[in-house]
Amino acid sequence: MNEWLRFVVAALATWRVTHLIVYEDGPWDVIARLRTRAGSGFFGKLMDCFYCLSLWVSAVAAVALAPRIIEGILLWLAISGAACLLDRIGRDPVIVERLGDNHVEKDQGGDEDVLLRTEPGESGRGRSHQDGDSGSS
Repeated sequence: MNEWLRFVVAALATWRVTHLIVYEDGPWDVIARLRTRAGSGFFGKLMDCFYCLSLWVSAVAAVALAPRIIEGILLWLAISGAACLLDRIGRDPVIVERLGDNHVEKDQGGDEDVLLRTEPGESGRGRSHQDGDSGSS
């Protein structure tokens, strides 16, 4: 098998196994049960972090593919990096917006941006602060 093809297959396999463990319950909820058993310890935290787990999964692939240790280390990081890129590509895009000139920060003593939330009204239904009610009845 071509070296590039081996790398691509290793990266895809790393992404698939890592995605299965971090984001899915697995067949017959096997992964969900393992995640519950792992709790909040080392393995539980590892099963919740795609980037962390991809390092461990890619290490197995790198050992299988690399003939020498220095190549193994580089391949290990490259396979994990490729799996992380695949994970980023598959998610919703991150949108970064510049704050406008009229934005006032808390430290400058201006009005804060207010998060809309509902408060129980007289009828038991929630009311928004945007409805013109300042919260006092």
